[in-house]
Amino acid sequence: MKGFWADLPKPFFVLAPLANVTDAAFRKLIAKYGKPDILWTEFVSADGLILATEEGKQKLMRDLVFSEEERPIVAQLFTSNPETMEKAAALAQELGFDGIDINMGCPDRSIEKQGAGAKLITTPDVAVQVIEAAKRGAPTLPVSVKTRLGYNKDILEEWLPKILSTNPVAVTIHARTRKEMSLVPARWERVKRAVEIRNELGSDSLILGNGDAKNLEDAKEKAAYSGADGVMMGRAIFGNPWLFVDQVPSVEERLRVSVEHAKLFETMLGDIKNFALMKKHFKAYAEGFPGAKELRIKLMETHNAQEIEEIIEAFIKERVQ
Repeated sequence: MKGFWADLPKPFFVLAPLANVTDAAFRKLIAKYGKPDILWTEFVSADGLILATEEGKQKLMRDLVFSEEERPIVAQLFTSNPETMEKAAALAQELGFDGIDINMGCPDRSIEKQGAGAKLITTPDVAVQVIEAAKRGAPTLPVSVKTRLGYNKDILEEWLPKILSTNPVAVTIHARTRKEMSLVPARWERVKRAVEIRNELGSDSLILGNGDAKNLEDAKEKAAYSGADGVMMGRAIFGNPWLFVDQVPSVEERLRVSVEHAKLFETMLGDIKNFALMKKHFKAYAEGFPGAKELRIKLMETHNAQEIEEIIEAFIKERVQ
């Protein structure tokens, strides 16, 4: 089952699923100003979707809200339980997603305590069962995997063939181990090796590289060097919804979009998420121009979108005078 993946240009460029960042509000903004070839939801607990209280389930379901403009959109799920994965995958299919991605790379300790995320690298047989369960649950959707080079050490040569044995449509390799987090430079030579392993095994799974791609030009260079079918970009999206169209907005454009972002967040998620989550975005929007530091300080003290708009409009007016 290839689904939309079969029609992608090569190389293609996609946005990483980032917890408390690539939520429904931010994805809506990105789809409007600079849509990547694929969008992912934030990761969602398969166990929670199936086993939580009704109230808990409904809250998680809000992370699976998407608009038509975001297609192709992939639901990213995490669990170490094949049974809940199968049911959650069926739910994702029912909700109309274009694909399912299984998180096997997240280093968050609370997720690792469940045996999920990067911890699955240490239990490869369980990882295989989880992938197969997702395929059973959603037979009409392509299933992909996002992972790392290894847990405490790089075991790509053993780990990747194990994943490829399940024939996922794509595997994203974050070119660091779990132990390294993001503390060392991503090793794109290992993404290149992942492509070689895939070719040696005669697999038709796509390989995506992830790590340290600063902008679209840099991502293109990394794709050319490694031979990866696609590149996933993450942190470069902060303050830059135009990342995937390689457009450089004016300061005024960027600041006005930050207001639009704040309003979208408040409208779509304000009843379940703290407005303080927006502050990491404001830090990035207000960066690299005269007066940015002073503006950032003011934005950090806000509590709602109206306050953001008033501060931004006053700043823009002052710049024009």
